[in-house]
Amino acid sequence: MRRPWFVGALLAGALLLAGCGDPASGRDVAAPPPGTTHQRAAASPGSSAGAASSPARPPVVLYLGDSLAMESQDVLGQELRRAVHARYTSAPYSGTTLCDYLEGTGERSLVPDADKAAALVRRLRPDVVVLQFWGNAWGFTPCMDGITYGRDRDRYLRRYTSDALRLTEQIAGAGGTRAPLVLWVLQGPDPMTPDRVRQVNRVYEERAAASGNAVVDAGRTVSPAARRHTWVQHLPCTPYERAHPGFCTEPGRGRTALHRDDDPLHFCLAPTTSTPKPCPVRSPGILRIAREIARAVAERTGG
Repeated sequence: MRRPWFVGALLAGALLLAGCGDPASGRDVAAPPPGTTHQRAAASPGSSAGAASSPARPPVVLYLGDSLAMESQDVLGQELRRAVHARYTSAPYSGTTLCDYLEGTGERSLVPDADKAAALVRRLRPDVVVLQFWGNAWGFTPCMDGITYGRDRDRYLRRYTSDALRLTEQIAGAGGTRAPLVLWVLQGPDPMTPDRVRQVNRVYEERAAASGNAVVDAGRTVSPAARRHTWVQHLPCTPYERAHPGFCTEPGRGRTALHRDDDPLHFCLAPTTSTPKPCPVRSPGILRIAREIARAVAERTGG
């Protein structure tokens, strides 16, 4: 397959996904514009609810993550409201990774204290916390201490595993007697370092199993059917995409674009901007991921 993006991608490398905006803008790319933390409905922070498996009312869902979550947050909210009438809050920050959402990181984090995972759990009392992290934000966030997969693979995986443990413990502790279900989103293929995503997804699977939480393999929906961790720019259109104009981007060839030519990592088909924001155009990859997450939330909450 011809890949016109690859020369630029090799230069940008792992930094592209860390900021859903202009990487040249540096640290400022991580700060979301006003209003990117969305509380979709007037959820009462102190309201009581049943367990995530059988809520007595529409589930409260909290969505946290990096630039993949930033670009997907509005579409996921739409899909969750359609699937389970969810009361939905999203608080993604581009350029972040797991350590940014840990309490106690202070100025080394790109996420303000009010939007740390545990702080939001205490305030919103969610039934489900969806975590969407690609895991390559070391070039943006100081909380990773410069530890990269390419420079020290073992150290990176040890640190990532430790942060995943701390994050789930903080979320559970903030939930108290009704800790939310943590739903880890398994990631799609990485065109630069394919094995990194395998390893990161394994961390998520092991952490979910050890803590009684769950994973959703949304990355499968943007992968070739027989080659789960092989990156492709296009996939065959689904029946839904063929029936909805704009989602099957090349109907004559029966295929749709997941990525732009100049950005192999994000799924938004609009150009990135210096101010991170939700994707403003129909993008098949984002919809595929969001629908799979919504399906998993519905399954877990009895929707």
